[in-house]
Amino acid sequence: MSDSRKAVVLLSGGMDSCVCAAMALARHGGGNVGLVHASYVQRTEERERRAFTEIADFLGVSERLMVRLDHFRAIGGSALTDERIAVPENELGAANTIPVTYVPFRNAHFLSVAVSWAEALGAGAIYIGAVAEDSSGYPDCRPEYYRVFQELIRAGTKPETEIEIVTPVIGMKKVEIIRRGIELGAPLHLTWSCYQGEDLACGVCDSCALRLRAFAEAGVVDPISYRRAVAAER
Repeated sequence: MSDSRKAVVLLSGGMDSCVCAAMALARHGGGNVGLVHASYVQRTEERERRAFTEIADFLGVSERLMVRLDHFRAIGGSALTDERIAVPENELGAANTIPVTYVPFRNAHFLSVAVSWAEALGAGAIYIGAVAEDSSGYPDCRPEYYRVFQELIRAGTKPETEIEIVTPVIGMKKVEIIRRGIELGAPLHLTWSCYQGEDLACGVCDSCALRLRAFAEAGVVDPISYRRAVAAER
């Protein structure tokens, strides 16, 4: 189904947001899509920025916005932004708690940037690759979070502004996201999921474990290299 509205896509450089961008392009067309990347002084900041640029180049999208949210380092409270907090290894599903890799209220900051840009561009949709079904349990990846944020957009923008938050992969499992990405020709080989490596993916953090498990379930070889692909050996 085509959509003539202009769309803004939050593209971290990860697998979920990459597939989300491919879905937006298929629906809106390349000339109607802008890509926004928000660095937040995370451990893999440079590697994720590189993934964003390479994915955007591959998809042929020239309209881009890159911002750096330095305040997350001062805020701390996450293993992704505070080097004093270790990134957990081999703990996927170990406890029914929110992991220390959760960055407090991060997605609200990302969405705020996207909404500001979308309103300035006159865009009608914002795509974000949040996943609730098969993730680390982050509270800002739940469907209700985006329903509430949708109301905030309506209350906080110009009366004539109409911006829809689109979360096309939120109810999908990672294996389904991979299969959809392959169908769309999304450049999964350019994506970066690891929480702690910038040369080779570690293979043992939650994000790597989820990714490796999903590729194994899909029966597809993960196109990126790992230092220790423990999850794939199980």
